[in-house]
Amino acid sequence: MAAGARGRSVSMASRLLIPALLLPLLCGSVTAISFQLPPNGRKCLREEIHKDVLVTGEYDVSEPHGEGHVRLKITDSSNHILYSKEEATKGKFAFTTEEYDMFEVCFESKHPAGAGRAPDQMVVLNMKHGVEAKNYEEIAKVEKLKPLEVELRRLEDLSESIVNDFAYMKKREEEMRDTNESTNVRVLYFSIFSMCCLMGLATWQVFYLRRFFKAKKLIE
Repeated sequence: MAAGARGRSVSMASRLLIPALLLPLLCGSVTAISFQLPPNGRKCLREEIHKDVLVTGEYDVSEPHGEGHVRLKITDSSNHILYSKEEATKGKFAFTTEEYDMFEVCFESKHPAGAGRAPDQMVVLNMKHGVEAKNYEEIAKVEKLKPLEVELRRLEDLSESIVNDFAYMKKREEEMRDTNESTNVRVLYFSIFSMCCLMGLATWQVFYLRRFFKAKKLIE
């Protein structure tokens, strides 16, 4: 009995440990993006994000030279402004997507004319979305969760995110298959129409040439 109980305990611990070990591999490491922004230059980053997904980010822009400043603007494909900061130096932003869309994060440098050549500014951007964007420490404090319960909540959210991704890919596959089938049907109808036109044109040419040769009395 004792050996069986220990075996069941080890089995349960293994089932809990394996998802915990796989979690960092599935989530991946979150690394910040850094780049140089030239004076009066503009650089944008685009990313496709699913519907109802929390997006958070932190940015850090080096000090401008002279009177210049950097503007930060986040928009969707319809050019709706989700976040805007005229003099962006260091800060955070957060928004929740309403539709699956392509989102664009743009940094634009503004320097007055005649200010001379200014050095490039360093921009550091760290964006997170989905499970990565959630603050599980704050959730644990609010809901008074234990560390194991927090990890299970994280795994549950991650599993839901993966299921949603697969559901979206399946939907896209169905849409592409329907489009492909519709295109094939249209091509088939167009081919049949083209063959009918060619056969009709060939028949007309035969009768026309026959009447022409008869009029010239070349054939009976």
